[in-house]
Amino acid sequence: MTIIGIAGGTGSGKTTVVKHIARALPPHCVAVVPLDSYYNDTTDMTPEERKAINFDHPDAFDWKLLTEQIHQLKSGKAIEQPTYSYIESNRQKETIHVEPKPVIIIEGIMTLHYKRLRDMMDLKIFVDTDSDVRLIRNIRRDVVERGRTVDMVLDRYEKVLKPMHEQFIEPTKKFADIIIPWGGDNKTGIHILKTYIEGIVTGV
Repeated sequence: MTIIGIAGGTGSGKTTVVKHIARALPPHCVAVVPLDSYYNDTTDMTPEERKAINFDHPDAFDWKLLTEQIHQLKSGKAIEQPTYSYIESNRQKETIHVEPKPVIIIEGIMTLHYKRLRDMMDLKIFVDTDSDVRLIRNIRRDVVERGRTVDMVLDRYEKVLKPMHEQFIEPTKKFADIIIPWGGDNKTGIHILKTYIEGIVTGV
């Protein structure tokens, strides 16, 4: 089994890169584990406390559960992956059944932050995209998918996203084996990456 970690700032194009890789492999060969599914359970918090959560800080994630479940997959055991609602700012009752596959891709802003998880990876990738492009993508996504206004997105970017990116996400670039500039727009870089991963799967 090959464990691949893909990190990068919010709006960097990580998800697009993951989709390109996943489409290049047979469905039975790859499983994607989103870091966003592993935000902490906030059931015991009040709605006000949930709204105050900094989702771009390492403390927002349940690293223990994620590491345990990746270890289970690597050991050939299926997992019940948690699901998370940004609307409710809490983990959902529903889970997603994930079977172990030859390639497991862990994708999220801080995928390369936690050393115990990082040490389990066979390949570490950082998707590097200009801050202006990331901001534009954040505005489009948060307004359409998460019901936020443009002012809310810009305020959050200035107060949370930008400082957290500089403090916690950007430094993890040094752990990457491969850096993909411009995310999903870098067709050459993605093609090379897909070819490399296909070679791992087929043993070439």
